Amino acid sequence: MNLKKLPQEEKPRERLLKYGKNNVSNNELIEIILKSGTKRAGIKEISHNILSSVNNISELKNIEINKLEKVEGMSKIKAIELVAAIELGRRVYEDYKYKELVELTSPKTIIEYFNTEYKNQKQELFYVVYLDNQKKYLAKKLLFKGTTNYSLVHPREIFKEAYLLSASYIICLHNHPSGNAMPSKNDIDITKQISQIGKIHGIFLLDHIIIGDNNYYSFYEDNNL
Repeated sequence: MNLKKLPQEEKPRERLLKYGKNNVSNNELIEIILKSGTKRAGIKEISHNILSSVNNISELKNIEINKLEKVEGMSKIKAIELVAAIELGRRVYEDYKYKELVELTSPKTIIEYFNTEYKNQKQELFYVVYLDNQKKYLAKKLLFKGTTNYSLVHPREIFKEAYLLSASYIICLHNHPSGNAMPSKNDIDITKQISQIGKIHGIFLLDHIIIGDNNYYSFYEDNNL
């Protein structure tokens, strides 16, 4: 169906304005984002096809442009628009989720909040969590992306971000794609370096956590800071 043929008050944007964002369907939200159909299909048919291509709405979180392009009636431009909207929503939610943490209290709590970032990763990702002087969450930054077994860490980048955020504490995390969470000599050396530089600048390293397959290593828990 063409949206132009609908009564004005029944169009998705008007329904959202009238009834609120919580009272429109998933189909209508997609129709609002994509705005119009294509030469091959109307907008309502496209929104239906998109939702029919997944088992549940949560699967759209990780959907790729090339998969959306294959949905009947979709174009590359509309696939890009929808992926961009989904990614923006994911970032807003992730930031809100982290700010819900009044205080990061344990490695297990921190790892739980990084599940999405590290799931099925084949290369090392080095994140830093920045906290204020009350140890409350300020931000998380992906600072380094490495090879399958090595990430190049530059302490100056870690502390540059800390200064910009006025952070007082930091927590470092990275994964070992091999699955073995035990620290390498390089891990131990860089942790000592970050800790020493932090003490000089009054920005303290609370922990460096290494994530493996269903296991982790915490420098803090191992009294190795």
